Amino acid sequence: MSLQSVRAFFAEKAPDISVIESPISSATVALAAEAYGVEPGRIAKTLSLRIGERVILIVASGTSRMDNKKVKAQFGGKPKMLGLEEVAEITGHEVGGVCPFGLKSPLPIYCDISLKAFDVVVPAAGSTHSAVRITPERMAELTAAEWVDVCEHRP
Repeated sequence: MSLQSVRAFFAEKAPDISVIESPISSATVALAAEAYGVEPGRIAKTLSLRIGERVILIVASGTSRMDNKKVKAQFGGKPKMLGLEEVAEITGHEVGGVCPFGLKSPLPIYCDISLKAFDVVVPAAGSTHSAVRITPERMAELTAAEWVDVCEHRP
């Protein structure tokens, strides 16, 4: 269901972008980098967080780490990762395939500035075997994401 919602999202909003599928699981940054032949930093991982009563998604470079202090300063509360079942229930995507596209219901989306180091990034596309190649700017534009600085940036 999730892969279909992502395909529908792109068919409607960006028909020039196609979902790529891999026989290899891309459920982790390392696996995704191998599956799509890119460096781990180009993998755009989506973090599903609860801050107080709010649920938000932060998309960041695969090699960056969330900085709790920066997140707390930006969003006014302590971040807590969603549980496996909560992620699927809220986003409509399984863990390992979570992305800011084709969500079950609208959520606030934020792109970490770590993505700006790359001309093209590879976020998941709703399943552990699918992704898209997209510029960080286009991803932010298509998902109405706000740019934030909430990660420790690692090469």
